[in-house]
Amino acid sequence: MERAGSVVAPQEAWEAFEREILVKRSAPEVLLRTLAPARLHGLTLLIGTATDPYQPAEREFLLTRRMLQALLRFSGLRVGIITKSPLVARDIDVLRELSGKHDVSVNISLASTDAALLKRIEARSPAPHARLRALTRLTSAGIEAGLLVAPILPAISDSWTQLAALMEAGKEAGARYVVGAALRLGEAARTGFLPLLKRDFPELVERYERRYGTGIGVARQYQHALERRLMSLQEAFGFPVHEGMRRKRQLEGV
Repeated sequence: MERAGSVVAPQEAWEAFEREILVKRSAPEVLLRTLAPARLHGLTLLIGTATDPYQPAEREFLLTRRMLQALLRFSGLRVGIITKSPLVARDIDVLRELSGKHDVSVNISLASTDAALLKRIEARSPAPHARLRALTRLTSAGIEAGLLVAPILPAISDSWTQLAALMEAGKEAGARYVVGAALRLGEAARTGFLPLLKRDFPELVERYERRYGTGIGVARQYQHALERRLMSLQEAFGFPVHEGMRRKRQLEGV
């Protein structure tokens, strides 16, 4: 394992997460030693739940590509990839081959089609049009791919109009499904997001305190209302509602 790039002593934990990249060069070999072929059928493997598998360092180190190539030795898995990066389209050749052996889905994460808003809440993430272009390339290549609308921020990016714009963009990009999930306020999210909320949306601080309290998930009443809104929009834009909910449960690890 090695560190990539220059490491600057960070002031906050979330800065360390962004600035200090640990490169596990032997990960594909470890994966091959770990997976037991006889126990794989139907097993779900999610790539990208803790950190983006297509962060900038992937251009140099090719670890995600090599991991996917390692999975070509097996069959029968459900493989879900979650990423914000258009770089995933680089691996269309591997993903197409992988889809012949496994149930593969690529989830392009996008919180908003509003580039200005996205710059405020995800300062260094790829622009919406770049992610949607990657989604178009994936679906045009016959890969099962959809839009993951996340995180949905209460009172910031959850309006009918904003979510409808995402559904429409997904439809134009050929998305097979669109699923959405509200912001989860774990320790890292609280550290990184709450100061942003206080700075840019101070009028919403009290509302977030009510809806989240000290927990990770949003209040149940809001969650149910959001799910109804998403299902209505899925129906309106012709996306499979039940398949969408299955994908959402899969991505959440339920």
